[in-house]
Amino acid sequence: MTTPVMIGIAGGTGSGKTTIANQLFAAIPEGKSAVIEHDAYYKDAVLLGGDPKNVNYDHPSALDTEMLASHLQRLRSNEPIQVPIYDFVSHRRKEETKRVEPAPIVIVEGILVLAEPSIRENLDIKIFVDTDADIRLIRRIRRDIEQRGRNFDSVRNQYYETVRPMHIEFVEPSKKFADIIIPEGGNNHVAIDILLGRLREVVSDPEWTA
Repeated sequence: MTTPVMIGIAGGTGSGKTTIANQLFAAIPEGKSAVIEHDAYYKDAVLLGGDPKNVNYDHPSALDTEMLASHLQRLRSNEPIQVPIYDFVSHRRKEETKRVEPAPIVIVEGILVLAEPSIRENLDIKIFVDTDADIRLIRRIRRDIEQRGRNFDSVRNQYYETVRPMHIEFVEPSKKFADIIIPEGGNNHVAIDILLGRLREVVSDPEWTA
């Protein structure tokens, strides 16, 4: 079988990374792609200091990047993987995992996927989603309150204490590694259509469809 094409999608929190990943996944024929979120590889809060309120979740050390890199290498070898499932309410990994089968196209998304060399070296196409900070902040607040059981004060404090500083230190500089920069995330339909055109060529590879 042909080696999978691996796409990394990075960008600041709330930039639209997940939207783009989901749009690509939905547009590719079923069974021909897989999506992996770097967020699934968060370490348990107890391993990061115990109190979830004091953990810097936007620092590279909060994520088990070594495991993700090894999983990408296994997918490149056409082997299935077991992706962790992280509970953002309890700040712990669940006992169960999610099995991901190898596919012609593997999409990896997360704020730090271009900042981490061990992930970056596994990527064939590197994308950075560039969205204005005010839009990203509003999306972050809505997501954390509606999906992660947070309140406004905790989201605001985290943004100023860790999210913004880590974006400046790690996320924004990783833009230089991108092959493609997509402004405005999932609303940039032209960029997504161009990318899909390239991916359809990969999916139509007879070695994959045989």
